[in-house]
Amino acid sequence: MPDSTPEPMLDFLKSAMSRRGFLRTSAVGGALAGTGLLAACSTGPAATPAASNQAATDMSDTEKIVNFSNWQLYMDTDAKITTKHPTIDAFLAQTGITINYTEDIADNESFYAKIAPLLRNGQDTGRDLMALTDWMASRLIRQGFIQKRDKANTPNIDANLIASLKSPSWDPTRDHSAPWQSGVTGIAYNAKLVPEVKDINELLTRPDLKGRIAVLTEMRDTIGMLLLQAGKDPAKFTDDDFNAAIATLQSAVDAGQIRKFTGNEYSQGLSKGDLAACMAWSGDVVQLQADNPNLKFVSPPAGIMIWADNMLIPNMAKHKKNAEKVMNYYYDPKVAAQVAAYVQYICPVEGAQQEMEKIDPKLASNPLIFPTSDFLKNTHLFMGLTTDQESRYNAAFNKVRGA
Repeated sequence: MPDSTPEPMLDFLKSAMSRRGFLRTSAVGGALAGTGLLAACSTGPAATPAASNQAATDMSDTEKIVNFSNWQLYMDTDAKITTKHPTIDAFLAQTGITINYTEDIADNESFYAKIAPLLRNGQDTGRDLMALTDWMASRLIRQGFIQKRDKANTPNIDANLIASLKSPSWDPTRDHSAPWQSGVTGIAYNAKLVPEVKDINELLTRPDLKGRIAVLTEMRDTIGMLLLQAGKDPAKFTDDDFNAAIATLQSAVDAGQIRKFTGNEYSQGLSKGDLAACMAWSGDVVQLQADNPNLKFVSPPAGIMIWADNMLIPNMAKHKKNAEKVMNYYYDPKVAAQVAAYVQYICPVEGAQQEMEKIDPKLASNPLIFPTSDFLKNTHLFMGLTTDQESRYNAAFNKVRGA
């Protein structure tokens, strides 16, 4: 990493909760943390809808609209008029199609609770496009609730998607999904307080860190990092591998090494010095470094986790072709660079870095927005889980963290 990180495009982003951190905190640690409720509500089986309940009559040719659900602070915004989104306005000018853009995804589970009953009954959710995290995308695809994209309408995705995100186990040829934005999970530490924390083993055992670290409430991130440290592949592991990772985590808890399990509130602890080090998300660190250059991000030699929020077209969407045009549009490198300049997570579009040079050369050189190929070789995806695995693994993880 360079010694300095560029300032965010908008001042308010420095103090705002990062969108990804908010997603993680809400999706995993909240009211659904009780294992019985997870098993009953979150991961229950769903019958695959019949073909007649997957595709509606496409009204795209006569209704020039797309209903797009996304997260807050996840789209480029005009610096003076925060209700305006330049790339959305440009899409309308180019195509005549209006994007009805709604920031109504507060967390994965509550959004799922809104759309799942409709999808199970073969009904329209009122949305043509939505952006959800890998594990939720995996669940929806597994349940048969997501339509395949027409690749003839979305050539930019296949041409420009960065290699590290091309083949998740839950959608190996990206038939159903396309990353909206991405990020990585690694280690953050306060260089003013402690020497560099080089890997997960140091984080969980080093005496000078005892009681001064945090690990994440997101099971896939914390266990993924432990699997990597043990030499296992998070994209393909066994129950025994998972249980060994849980045992390692339990040992660190029992030894008093871990101060807390957190969502993105680790950012406050790092900034204040209450925490010396923690597992962390790249987008948070980019923003925090603008105010505190002592905060450093580490990619351990064993590897780091990479994740994405994915554009999906739900069953019975009324404007599928228009939604595909939107997906294709945001995989134009010029457009992708405009979005990346605002949100400052990893841009999933090849060629956007060169376009960013024209917008902000400092952002173009930030490896947490445009990672090098060597950096990406060290990233790993978490495998898609079955309903049974998701229930058992969440229960075991929640028990260790006392949830």
